[in-house]
Amino acid sequence: MMKRRRVKQTQSLQDRLATWAEEVREQAARLPPGPERDTLLKKLRQADTASHLEDWANSPGLQPPR
Repeated sequence: MMKRRRVKQTQSLQDRLATWAEEVREQAARLPPGPERDTLLKKLRQADTASHLEDWANSPGLQPPR
């Protein structure tokens, strides 16, 4: 049985997504229009959606009743 690698994250998911999105945005800006740039932009939209879902999941309206 394989053991899982456990990594303690030092940054929140929001921070990691924002940092990664910034890097991808800069990369896409340097590329000419084409399939490679389109792939980066698609991943960027997915990261943006993930960020919005994270906000929604952690919103106070979704907390269990006390």
